[in-house]
Amino acid sequence: MIELTRAVYDDIVYHAYGGGEAEICGVLAGTHGDDGESSVVTESYEAENVAETPQIRYLIDPEEQLELIERAEADGLDVVGFYHSHPTGPTYPSETDAARATWPGHSYVICALDGYPFVGSWRWRGDDDGFEQETVAVRSER
Repeated sequence: MIELTRAVYDDIVYHAYGGGEAEICGVLAGTHGDDGESSVVTESYEAENVAETPQIRYLIDPEEQLELIERAEADGLDVVGFYHSHPTGPTYPSETDAARATWPGHSYVICALDGYPFVGSWRWRGDDDGFEQETVAVRSER
């Protein structure tokens, strides 16, 4: 399970709407849950999508990603995972998402905007099984 504070959930959805037809992306930080424990996300860090085709792909510049990870760690937080949007769906990871996932045990949150916003999360297993869907819960406190 992954728990997002209400503020983080809202930030992801508003960031996705603000991206228009382009996918948006960022880093999620908080407390990383291992071995079946829930992860709790208390901060989101927006990143620029530098993909050549941002309407159907996302890519965080490696230098910016490192800066955001260092910023999270300086704030005393663990990297829980990453988020991006699918402006026209689907509500699950694409084949490209699976091919580019590189952080085993971490969450990949997708905000799909095809109709009502849907926020789902998948933990990358780092093996041939790929992603495992996880429950998303929203916490009222920060």
